[in-house]
Amino acid sequence: MEISETSTGGAKVLVLSGRLDTATAHEAEARLTSLVTSGGNVVVDLGGVHYISSAGLRALLKAAKQAKGAAVGFALAAPQQLVREVLEISGFDKILGIHATAAEAAATLG
Repeated sequence: MEISETSTGGAKVLVLSGRLDTATAHEAEARLTSLVTSGGNVVVDLGGVHYISSAGLRALLKAAKQAKGAAVGFALAAPQQLVREVLEISGFDKILGIHATAAEAAATLG
């Protein structure tokens, strides 16, 4: 997994690439926690993620809960079709904003 940070529309964007699974979820979760606790809206760009496991889902959910508790906007962006299907099957699309692009996600967070 490759992880990088950028920004768009006033939001911090964590760009993930590769597999978000048991082996990589801990690192992704740590980076997300760091962004959330530093304040400001956070977007997770999933465009480069081609596989997500339950450990990856847990990392996203934990970060989303931390963001809510800190009154920080949190959204997902650009999931590939298979990852989007996993998000929908698991109900994440009902509790998190999922957008076509990071810029679109940042715009909805204000």
